[in-house]
Amino acid sequence: MEEIQLKPTERLDDLQRNGYRIIQDPGRFCFGMDAVLLSGFAEVKAGSKVLDMGTGTGIIPILLEAKTKAAHLTGLEIQHDSADMARRSVYLNHLEEKIDIVEGDIKGAAQLFEAASFDVVTCNPPYMIGQHGITNPEAPKAIARHEVLCTLEDVVSQAAHLLRPGGSLFLVHRPFRLSEIMVTLTAYKLEPKRMQLVYPFVDKEPNMVLLQAVRGGKPRMTVEKPLIIYKEPGIYQDEIYDIYGY
Repeated sequence: MEEIQLKPTERLDDLQRNGYRIIQDPGRFCFGMDAVLLSGFAEVKAGSKVLDMGTGTGIIPILLEAKTKAAHLTGLEIQHDSADMARRSVYLNHLEEKIDIVEGDIKGAAQLFEAASFDVVTCNPPYMIGQHGITNPEAPKAIARHEVLCTLEDVVSQAAHLLRPGGSLFLVHRPFRLSEIMVTLTAYKLEPKRMQLVYPFVDKEPNMVLLQAVRGGKPRMTVEKPLIIYKEPGIYQDEIYDIYGY
């Protein structure tokens, strides 16, 4: 098995798929349930070219490579240390032929890639508006969670430019911003087509929403049955284990 040098604060996590592992640094930001659910919600046809915007340590491209027959996947990440971990994870899993990690800004994605060059764009963007409550806007966790370096409109406008006609954007976000998300998508001719609300428990409010929008799609949206995460504290619903691949 390929050995790779970990930095002192890093750890190696087993992804429970194809023997793949991922390098993460708990002091910076580790992937969460939202990334895994997005990889399960995204529909990637055989031969597709996929871009994951704000890829972090590369979790979504690696999971999608394991689960789909995508021709090629690209992860775009602005934070150097995260992009470096993502690249080393790609190398560790021998996926250099299938996955590229590009260090760059979502706001400048249209300059980094050709227009209409992707079949699928995925994004697990920062959820929180602005910098309210942030003590250190430079911190990796602040950048991942708050719209410090990019906004929802940045994500949507760039995805609209990079998707081919009929291509799909898959997003995970927070329900409290659903109205704004829908308005922004339709403003950029990305038609919402599928939506699924995610609930931590059956008797709680939803805390995530999964969305698919199609470039130039006709207006008609399917609302899928709710996804419930836990049967009881610490015990996932069977559907969640299926998505994780256990």
